[in-house]
Amino acid sequence: MSLTPADGKRPAKGKSPSDGDGGRRKGRSRRALRWSASVLVLVILGTAGAGYLYYQHLNHNIKKDPLNIGDEKDRAAESKANAAGQKPLNILLIGSDARDSAENQKLGGAKDTFDTPARADVQMLLHVSADRSNMSVVSMPRDTLTDIPKCTDPDTGKTYAAETDVITNDSLGRGGPGCTVATWEKLTDIHIDHFMMVDFSGVVSMADAIGGVPVCVDANIYSHTSSGKGSGLKLKKGTTAVKGKQALQWLRTRYGFEDDTDIARTKAQHQYMNSMVRQLRENATLSNPTKLRSLAETATKALTVDNGLGTVAKLYDLSKELKKVPTGRITMTTMPWEYSGSSGRVVPRTSDADQLFRLVREDIALDGKDKKKSTTAVKASTDPAAADDKIAVQVENGTRTDTTGAVRGRATSIAQLLVGKGFKEAVADSSTAPIQATTLVRYPSADLEGDAQRVAKALGIPTSAVKKSTSVSGVTLVVGADWTTGTKYKAPAEDDTTPTSADALNGSDTTACMHVDPNYVW
Repeated sequence: MSLTPADGKRPAKGKSPSDGDGGRRKGRSRRALRWSASVLVLVILGTAGAGYLYYQHLNHNIKKDPLNIGDEKDRAAESKANAAGQKPLNILLIGSDARDSAENQKLGGAKDTFDTPARADVQMLLHVSADRSNMSVVSMPRDTLTDIPKCTDPDTGKTYAAETDVITNDSLGRGGPGCTVATWEKLTDIHIDHFMMVDFSGVVSMADAIGGVPVCVDANIYSHTSSGKGSGLKLKKGTTAVKGKQALQWLRTRYGFEDDTDIARTKAQHQYMNSMVRQLRENATLSNPTKLRSLAETATKALTVDNGLGTVAKLYDLSKELKKVPTGRITMTTMPWEYSGSSGRVVPRTSDADQLFRLVREDIALDGKDKKKSTTAVKASTDPAAADDKIAVQVENGTRTDTTGAVRGRATSIAQLLVGKGFKEAVADSSTAPIQATTLVRYPSADLEGDAQRVAKALGIPTSAVKKSTSVSGVTLVVGADWTTGTKYKAPAEDDTTPTSADALNGSDTTACMHVDPNYVW
């Protein structure tokens, strides 16, 4: 659900109308505000320290909702522990555009959208490594077209059917933040441990409390057009510590940064976040108990979390984990994307996005500074494999590419290879010919994970190529374009570098500066 205002009234739910470029509702650019608040809540709690534990009444400010309201079968497998028994943390930060209170309406504008279904206009996955040495953040553009799984509203019991190729921010109106979490897990196959969602309230006062956030532009900027578009941001060239109204304007600015798109605005948000983290960690004024108390009140009233984070004590425990990460090991990225036709919407850039998601899923630092990982990891609990001759395996020929046809008989050849290795129930499926660049073993549910891993081991396929997928009904081997001949599989060397299309920004980078569209220079 979206955030509940002080009067307890919950905003309406349901799928909201599209807001394409030609008819987007007013005030669309204010979405950046919720993103900033979500990150700020995390850092403030970590900075404040144990003093927050004295303010138990703050627990009543925090609103809670279920973590994942999709089908259990669609859930991503839990993250595996490292050799020391530590597990990574994946937290989804959600910015709601709810107009569910007078304060939110004043901040967000758009009177015609008051109390309409909220949307997840800002979505960021925050990944904290198992050893707490680094943190990765992946933003998803709010105009991304993706598949939203079936979700069931925890309050009303209403079930929303699965949909394909719909804008990702609609997920919030389909039962609450638990549906946005389910959507991310379906897209990325990354298990999400928690979510934090915020509304408009309190961002201006928070920026004031930390004494301003330094941001940079490479020219004088005035985000304003004769037709009324723009945030109103007016800054001189160089670095300015924005706070109050200016901080809000920076986070809302779309027209004036680079190509005047949401992608450019995301980049500005990343610069703001990194600068804000540095300020919060260095700013001594936050040791003032009165300021901290006010900040805590503002933050917790603007916050909705899953039940696992539903108290100040739990948030404090989380903050201690986040504080272990050095600023220089924080990497901000945007999901690699490409335009979908002429609609103005975007879709994941398949190979680059898949690589970025894999790096997060496998707990590989996006800054490239990982130490060599131990080859002996603690195994997650997996259902034991059945005897080889009892494992049913369906083999598909995925050797077709965009430019070449599938290698004839490839599924049959590999099915026979499996039979020869003792997998007597292996059969070829000649009815399908998917395009699959690399060979994969898929399984539909946790009780078949052990069987899938056993098949992969028998063929020399790495465990990283064993994937849970609800698109299959049993253990399924998809022979990819990387295995068109022979009976011995040679796994391709994996590239563990962050795709350049992810536009990575390091948390300690103080040189970042937004390029100003010349049309908005004054």
